[in-house]
Amino acid sequence: MPSIKDIFTAIAILGEIGVDMSVFLSDKHLCSWAGLTPQNNESAGKKKSVRVSRAGVYIKPLLVQCANAAIKSKKCPYFKNRYDQIKKRRGHKKAIIAIAHKLLVCIYHMLDKNEPFNKELYNVDSRSKPTYAPQITEEMALRYLETLGYQIPDKLTHV
Repeated sequence: MPSIKDIFTAIAILGEIGVDMSVFLSDKHLCSWAGLTPQNNESAGKKKSVRVSRAGVYIKPLLVQCANAAIKSKKCPYFKNRYDQIKKRRGHKKAIIAIAHKLLVCIYHMLDKNEPFNKELYNVDSRSKPTYAPQITEEMALRYLETLGYQIPDKLTHV
């Protein structure tokens, strides 16, 4: 992976999560166990707790360091581009946690499928626009405006 350059980092990660991924039902379960998921215990923007799972005490800081290395990697610019997108909206800390989450998902799939990291899956040009352009009808546009609170005259709704 672009962020794991030495064997000691890889050994530390594998030592924490293990090699047998059958323990975790999915990548979401692994990320939750590691403390890299959004908190569900929020009410009106107030966090009820900031508890980190016991595993997250060791693996979360390690993955944050890997995320910092991943956003500086020239070999796989996907993580840097994704970090820049998230940082604009959410800030540096949340963007780094999101990249650490993405790295842990990659690690899960590598161990689960027993295959090496494929950087070709992440070679996405961030400047390219998606080719899919949804077709919006007039009726759909009018319904959308109504949901926003606009009053549409009857003669326009019968078009």
